[in-house]
Amino acid sequence: MMSGGFLVIGSNSFSGAHFVGHLIEQGHEVLGVSRSEEPNDVFLPYRWLPNWKEHFEFEQIDLNHDLDRLMELVHSHRPSHVVNFAAQGMVAQSWDAPEHWYQTNVVAQVRLHDRLRKLDFLEKYVHVSTPEVYGSTSGAVVENFELAPSTPYAVSRAACDLHLLTFYEAYGFPVVFTRAANVYGPGQQLYRIIPRAMLFAKTGRRLQLHGGGPSIRSFIHIEDVAEATRMIAIDGTPGSAYHVSTTSTLSIRDLVDQICKMTGVPFDDLVEVTPDRLGKDEAYLLDTTRLRDDLGWSDSIDLRQGLAETLRWLEENLSLLEQLPYDYRHRQ
Repeated sequence: MMSGGFLVIGSNSFSGAHFVGHLIEQGHEVLGVSRSEEPNDVFLPYRWLPNWKEHFEFEQIDLNHDLDRLMELVHSHRPSHVVNFAAQGMVAQSWDAPEHWYQTNVVAQVRLHDRLRKLDFLEKYVHVSTPEVYGSTSGAVVENFELAPSTPYAVSRAACDLHLLTFYEAYGFPVVFTRAANVYGPGQQLYRIIPRAMLFAKTGRRLQLHGGGPSIRSFIHIEDVAEATRMIAIDGTPGSAYHVSTTSTLSIRDLVDQICKMTGVPFDDLVEVTPDRLGKDEAYLLDTTRLRDDLGWSDSIDLRQGLAETLRWLEENLSLLEQLPYDYRHRQ
């Protein structure tokens, strides 16, 4: 396989797995790597496709420990595009062991990039970043590297972005950055707010809502993000960042209230208000003019449609999902 195809790092992640499926549907050959073995099919959208085995190969690789093995695969497969979703996520938990976040999101990434920059067959490297690097925003922020992270997680992601920018300037490393607003859709991990709220509404559990949910967010469906990521990988300008977001916003409270109405569960029966978490940013409002004007992208799935699709996925798999862990489990 595959010379000229895609390497997707973090292919077991929610966004990575959907992106793999999107690439397969577009006719691309894909090599996927993740540090964990592939989870249940319910969390792997590419396995929902009838022909996925013909176009996808998976290897379990941990960037912290298996870089030499990964580079052997890179040299044997010679992908033209590398898209990296791999990162130690979770904002609140990053306060508990920040060194784990810096190890995975900075040190391991720098080692990887220093090997990738020497490849003569790599056409584009897409680094999937996060709007958390900006800190709390006022108004719609445009793409920039004036970063103000407010948590260990965000600091680790911002540091990696700046490191990659130096590689672009010093070596011409063909990096492009994506920063997406809150992504959701079928197959998302159960500890994320949308599937968690739906699952708890369906199973009679209480949902803890930090601070009552006043923070403003813009939620975007994963299929719109996957399409944007592919367009950026192929036609994005090296050294540039691209925001991926809708133009509509709402509070976390209003989002949960919508889910309550969809599931027929009163808000006060579902929600337990708890203290807010440390360092939480009040808003992420992203200007997406560059992506829309330069690459011709537009989002196509509104929140009502996307929530209904996600709820169908959850209801169709409820007997399985209610048996699975729904809390985040940290590993290093």
